[in-house]
Amino acid sequence: MSAKLDAWNTLSEEEAVSWALALCGSRAWARCLALSRPLESGTALLGAAESCWGRLARSQWLEAFAAHPRIGDRAATGIAAREQSGARTASAETLEALGRANREYETRFGWIFLVCARGKSAEDMLSLCRERLHNEPRTELGVAAEEQKKITRLRLEDWLA
Repeated sequence: MSAKLDAWNTLSEEEAVSWALALCGSRAWARCLALSRPLESGTALLGAAESCWGRLARSQWLEAFAAHPRIGDRAATGIAAREQSGARTASAETLEALGRANREYETRFGWIFLVCARGKSAEDMLSLCRERLHNEPRTELGVAAEEQKKITRLRLEDWLA
């Protein structure tokens, strides 16, 4: 077992929930993950995270989505800023277009545009947002939930590394 995982296993339930919330903004997910302890390996942690995500209701997915800054938002800090680093070098024109696409997406679906941004340029993210605007709401909710799951997994893998 890694020292990090060992330390996480010994946190109080509330401390573990607080830690998990930094990775995924769903309180139900964070509590589920905290209650899955003790976990013996990184593989077990990743499995528990996915299992907990799969148990959530729509409202709990939306809570997780709402914890993210908008893609391309210059105010993004911490983990989100690193994940969205592809937007840092974008032109003002691209960022404006991304802002408009974000607002259109939010109006259409009622939640923030969510994409696993790691390794993607602002242009890539803009293109994905425009493509996904054509999805039916039920389909798009599933797409956004898969993106959140990817983001959370990458955050956990980074922490374990």
